[in-house]
Amino acid sequence: MFLAAAAAHFGRDLDFDLDRVASLVQAARRAGSALLVLPDGTLGGYLTDLRDPARESAGRPAELGDPVDQIPSALDMDDLPPALRPADPIFERLAGIAGDMVLCLGYREQAGSLSYNAAVCLSGAGVHGRHRKVHLAPSESAIYSPGECFEAFDTPVGRVGMMIDYDKTFPESARALAEDGATVLACLSAWPASLTDPARRMVKDRQSRLFDLYDCARAAENQVVLVSSNQTGRTGALNFFGNAKVVGPGGEVRARTWTKAGLAVAEIDPVHEVSRVRRVLHHLAERRPSAYRRGPVAVD
Repeated sequence: MFLAAAAAHFGRDLDFDLDRVASLVQAARRAGSALLVLPDGTLGGYLTDLRDPARESAGRPAELGDPVDQIPSALDMDDLPPALRPADPIFERLAGIAGDMVLCLGYREQAGSLSYNAAVCLSGAGVHGRHRKVHLAPSESAIYSPGECFEAFDTPVGRVGMMIDYDKTFPESARALAEDGATVLACLSAWPASLTDPARRMVKDRQSRLFDLYDCARAAENQVVLVSSNQTGRTGALNFFGNAKVVGPGGEVRARTWTKAGLAVAEIDPVHEVSRVRRVLHHLAERRPSAYRRGPVAVD
């Protein structure tokens, strides 16, 4: 089967976003794709900034992937993605657009008084699974509550697990999904270029390098297929670099968009290829949990 990941820009206008989804679904369908992974913030876009001006003026940079002793940034609280409830009619419209294709996309979810950075996986048959981002960059904590778990689910393209951008920085995220039987990891991102040390060429950017590194490492260490999407263009202070890709279970990039908007499409049978690569070395089966240190280390 063919799997596709999108590099595309999405903003606050939901009608525009739906039209763009429909166009990308048509393009993926022409390419024969059974799965299309769209970015974080497909419905309503992403936040406008991840920095704290007070920290930067004090010479202490704050951005995604930097040390964890950060505080929330000064976001434009009047320009947030629209909050959608899980039962919003927009998801029925998306199911109609998807048809027989499996579609993963991100949005801001409202649940009671709480707001989550969320993703949904659906097709014309309905919703197959949902995920709430567990690992929040410090600036996001001003808007979102963290999710609580990683769970895989069955779809027409096999067992799938979802992560949302910063989730993939943590090996435990992908490992939990692989242990739950996922052969495909859908990684939805709104991952910007470095805010504190931008490179002249986007492909040389520090955050772009980490983005690619995590994609390939999470696939290889768990021996799964990883389908990684990302936003492109600019939202507020954030400049997104694309780099959507499909990664095989050996960590090899099968298709990618680089910094251009478009689709990365690769032909791959996840069940067959995951089984093949695990035939000799099976990372999950060969783990030695009793040898992995837990808790604080005693120091004499």
